[in-house]
Formats: sequence, C-alpha cells, structure tokens
Amino acid sequence: MKLNTLHDLYVQELKDLYSAENQLVKALPKMAKAATNAELRSGFEEHLEQTRNHVTRLETIAKAGDFKLAGHKCKAMEGLLEEGCELISEDAEDAVRDAGLIGAAQRVEHYEIAGYGTARALAIRLGYDEAADLLSQTLEEEKQTDEKLTDLATSTVNEEAAALADA
Repeated sequence: MKLNTLHDLYVQELKDLYSAENQLVKALPKMAKAATNAELRSGFEEHLEQTRNHVTRLETIAKAGDFKLAGHKCKAMEGLLEEGCELISEDAEDAVRDAGLIGAAQRVEHYEIAGYGTARALAIRLGYDEAADLLSQTLEEEKQTDEKLTDLATSTVNEEAAALADA
C-alpha cells in the first residue's frame, strides 16, 4: 500500500492494530494456561475478552470508513508474542515464569498503547470523531491493563519470585 495521504497512514495503522489484536486473541489463552498465579491467569482471560472487543471496534471503524483491515501482518506483535512463547517453554520456577509473563504482556501493552495513541491522533486530525472515540476507549483499556500488570507484579508476583532466591 502506498502512503500518499494522512488517511492512507491512518488505514495502515488500523490494519497493523487489527493484525496485532487478532494475533493476541490467539496468544492470550496460551499465556493464561502458562500462568500459575490465579490473579494473573484471570487477568489474561479478562484481557482476552477485551481484546475481542478491540477487534470488533476496529471492524466497526473500518466498516464506517468503507475500507478493509485484512491483508496485513503486524511483524512487531509477531515478534513480541514469539518472545512470550519462548518464555513459556523455558525451564523456570513458576513464580519466575509468571514475572516474565507479566513483562512480556507489558511489552505487548506498550506496543498497543503506542499504536492506539497514534491512530487516535490521526483520527482526530482527519475529523473522524466516532473513530477517535472508539480508539480512545481501547487506548484507555490498554493503559488500565498495563497498570493492573504493574500492580500485580509489584504487589505479589515479583516478591514471590524474589523469595525463591532467599530460600
């Protein structure tokens, strides 16, 4: 796709997010299964439902804008998720793996936050108010997920992993 206009860039950003979210829909069940901390597992399962809603929002935006989202692969998300899968297969103590899963999940969230922030800014500039509102909703959910992961890491999981060294 040739990027001649800001609208072209906007569509490209949305395609990237759509691919990223669909890849995440496939990866989150694996992450949930690998998590031994019940709160972390539950968080991954909850975020799976949110992620499905994110896909639906992107489809709503594309339908309203009369463009397609398919046909693009987000290589960045592919790489982030591949690293997460490698972590899952490592020979690791449960609490240490959970701490690593949080880190992997936060890298994904930070990528999504950057992408949704960019897409929202483009939508605002282009005057796509309804799309900007939908993108803002998703952006806020991604930020909340990142905060929950940080809270879980600092309140429980990292302490459990650190205690293994003290044992």
